[in-house]
Amino acid sequence: HPWETVTTAAMQKYPNPMNPSVVGVDVLDRHVDKSGKLHSHRLLSTEWGIPSIVKSISFTNLVSVDERLVYKPHPHEPDKTILTQEAIISVKGVSLSSYLEGLMANTISSNANKGREALEWVINRLNAEIEEFAASARGTMRNSMAAAAFVEK
Repeated sequence: HPWETVTTAAMQKYPNPMNPSVVGVDVLDRHVDKSGKLHSHRLLSTEWGIPSIVKSISFTNLVSVDERLVYKPHPHEPDKTILTQEAIISVKGVSLSSYLEGLMANTISSNANKGREALEWVINRLNAEIEEFAASARGTMRNSMAAAAFVEK
């Protein structure tokens, strides 16, 4: 999809049916840098967004995930957007850290696929809203034109 469409959808990505565990998003910081790039630091509120083993052994305060998504217009195809996604997983002070990091990586990879599906879902919803608005506007214009024609007669 074009960059404008994808970035609009990205800002409206949550909540969605593909990621039901994300129940909210808090924007911690949003700014445009000197080169015109938008930076948005968001915190996702989840119902159960980390593997159950991490929660069950009370390591939630020792696990952090820093995810970065970069959306760029495709340099040669204006109807496409390039998405680069990376996640840094840190598990501190735990002897099973590499095991837990692996669990988190698998979860994040699975959620990345769901995230792309969610963007498609939001884009389809936005397109339907645009079409509905356009149809409503056409209907309003027809009614106005019909009323004006009636008044002239």
